[in-house]
Amino acid sequence: MFKRLVCDGNQLIAGNRDYRCAIGKAGVRDDKHEGDGATPRGSFRLRGCYFRPDRVTQAPQTALPTYELSRSDGWCDDPAHRLYNRPVKLPFAARHEPLWRRDHAYDLIIPLGYNDDPVIPGRGSAIFLHLAQPDWRATEGCVALARADLLTLLPKLCPETLLEVL
Repeated sequence: MFKRLVCDGNQLIAGNRDYRCAIGKAGVRDDKHEGDGATPRGSFRLRGCYFRPDRVTQAPQTALPTYELSRSDGWCDDPAHRLYNRPVKLPFAARHEPLWRRDHAYDLIIPLGYNDDPVIPGRGSAIFLHLAQPDWRATEGCVALARADLLTLLPKLCPETLLEVL
């Protein structure tokens, strides 16, 4: 099991291997805020693994808790709502991000333990390790890997694994 992954720019280091990754379009920041497009700097626990059962036909092999996504899954990104930075069920009246997407970015999602214990309104939400876009474009603040790379890493990840963003 990996106890630590390191994201340094556009590479993620796991053990003795480097993996290409994408980060936020605004780079890495210490003072992350909602909607700034930055990936937060720090060390974050992996909170579980969500997967789309229509695109990932078997539950991922991992020690992380796994959750099947459905069309009604979302994530609250409204700093004024009491469920800010939490998973929600759709329809949901407050601002939110749907987790069931047309593209493949959220076929596998690992929420990072950023701004979740405690949640501070406006400090950023929905910070995930997820799948990269085919063109490797920057994210809105997440860390993204190639599908094959994330599937390779998942069996070596556990709730004690830290993702350190430098």
